[in-house]
Amino acid sequence: MAARTALFVIDIQNELAVDDDTRIPHAERIRNSGEKMIQAARMAIDSYREKGETSPFIIVFVQHEDSSLIVGSKPWELVFKPRTDVEQEILIPKKTPDTFESNPDLALQLRALNVEEIVVFGLQSEYCVEKTCKGALIAGFKVTLLAGAHSTYDTSEKTALDIEKEVEERLNSRGVQIVSWEKLSFTKMYRTLYSGSA
Repeated sequence: MAARTALFVIDIQNELAVDDDTRIPHAERIRNSGEKMIQAARMAIDSYREKGETSPFIIVFVQHEDSSLIVGSKPWELVFKPRTDVEQEILIPKKTPDTFESNPDLALQLRALNVEEIVVFGLQSEYCVEKTCKGALIAGFKVTLLAGAHSTYDTSEKTALDIEKEVEERLNSRGVQIVSWEKLSFTKMYRTLYSGSA
């Protein structure tokens, strides 16, 4: 089986991305970029499924649980949900910022699927996004963070945009590739494939 890429959709849940009272300042940007990324990944997955071939992509939907994101509650619900009838879409719960720490068997599960690269976007930049990227690196995966497709809250000292950039700089210094979400290779590849252009 050829090497595969896992698109990690981190904690895009109602409390952070939808609710008028609690969502991050750049929630609309995250929802819009997330929708486009998931659509592109699904186009790729479905094109391989239709041919009876193994997709080089899977999507991992990560869903956080804590005292405000209570399982079964409206704030806890995902904005983007996995398709339950598609085996290339996986739901992973977590209770700590690092998805791999919360799920000790996750790295083995991904390797069994021949995943070698993890592409990350979602919420929040300096918490679950950064911690999951570090966890993926420690687990031995190649990691790419999608610039423009992750964000967080403003603080009294820094804007969300400042924090996004700082996270990208820290992760890049550890070996994470930073790529604008619009330039992600499989997005462009499948736009080309479906447009019929060269």
